[in-house]
Amino acid sequence: MELTPDLQEDFDIVVRRNPGEAEFHQAVREVLESLGPVVSKRPEYGEMGIIPRICEPNKQIIFKVNWQDDRGRVHTNRGFRVQFNSALGPYKGGLRFHPSVYLGIIKFLGFEQIFKNALTGMPIGGGKGGSDFDPKGKSDNEIMRFCQSFMTELAGHIGHDIDVPAGDIGVGTREIGYMFGQYKKLTGRYESGVLTGKGLDWGGSRARTEATGYGTVFFAEEMLKLTGESFDGKKVVVSGSGNVALYALEKVNQLGGTVVAMSDSSGYIVDEKGIDLAQMQELKETRRGRIGEYAEANASARFVPQGMIWDVPCEIALPCATQNELNIGGARALIANGCTLVAEGANMPSTPDAIRAFRANDVRFAPGKAANAGGVATSALEMQQNASRDSWSFEHTEERLHDIMVGIHERCWATAEEYGAPGDYVLGANIAGFIRMADTMMALGVI
Repeated sequence: MELTPDLQEDFDIVVRRNPGEAEFHQAVREVLESLGPVVSKRPEYGEMGIIPRICEPNKQIIFKVNWQDDRGRVHTNRGFRVQFNSALGPYKGGLRFHPSVYLGIIKFLGFEQIFKNALTGMPIGGGKGGSDFDPKGKSDNEIMRFCQSFMTELAGHIGHDIDVPAGDIGVGTREIGYMFGQYKKLTGRYESGVLTGKGLDWGGSRARTEATGYGTVFFAEEMLKLTGESFDGKKVVVSGSGNVALYALEKVNQLGGTVVAMSDSSGYIVDEKGIDLAQMQELKETRRGRIGEYAEANASARFVPQGMIWDVPCEIALPCATQNELNIGGARALIANGCTLVAEGANMPSTPDAIRAFRANDVRFAPGKAANAGGVATSALEMQQNASRDSWSFEHTEERLHDIMVGIHERCWATAEEYGAPGDYVLGANIAGFIRMADTMMALGVI
């Protein structure tokens, strides 16, 4: 999609200032492509330089992380924290530990987080962080030593009123625990609101583990309701097999759907009877095994080590693994096999040409900044509980999560209609998030 001359100039500045950061460029362009109608209607946004200000992080923090493995060998990794925008509240966003991490990945994630957090309606700004450390194959002690070293460098930049990190790929309750312990040791304070995704015994929120996967399914459920449909009887493909994918599987099951395929970096499995949640949780959360082991234990399942999961016929697809995993080839396969709805559980998992294909073929498409906002929304609920020294029931937290996701869906739908693109969740999400951010920035002045 072509950008207006002013937006093209803004985008060219982003590319020039951030060379080689392809994912960040992609995320910025995807938002700017939606904003033409807004900036023409509200020229004051241009006069106040809102778009260049949103596209430039407030702070980019890069640091060295030294740690020692079990054999005594010292390793050096690189750590990042990009504090993008705090107009709506303290910076909020996860930490990703994965060998693919570099500054461009963290900036794309942080930029997406601005709009995602704005859509929740919660008082949280946008940020992201992580490291190129690979937790795969590491012992618990090695992971602990890395997390302690990482937090030693990060601690001076975060706080419950400044920046509140959480988990992401490669960072779960175990890693959050090691980092929280180190933060507590360094500061001498029990500041439970400084990190979210904590264990239930030390400040965590019930339903936080499930929140991103559940929220994605709740959003898709609202999309289905508009045409009088539900998940009941639907075949669903869920990419990934980590936290988001597992709890998307659980909620789809609860709503009557059947997840017939899941994946990891080694390949994917197909089980037409429906993937067994308990077995998959034991495999991935307890044994940390490879997905092919599920097929070895189930005669109804088959493992495909090569190819793409999107070849599996389904009515609903939930990409829940990583960025740019669903390309034009995958989109064409889904369309040819009769898929009618795609909701992103991961951050930017669909490439731009895949999204264009979905739109051109009337496949309902929900971008991650809307559909996967349940995780950060529940993190904000965890912050509320920490601030009041309170703990809510699972049912109460899930109800709040459901209400938030329904609200996000309503905002995206209504905004798309207002700007002449009914049913375009990409445009609706981008404009709704942008307007909340832009109006707040205008109110706070040039700072």
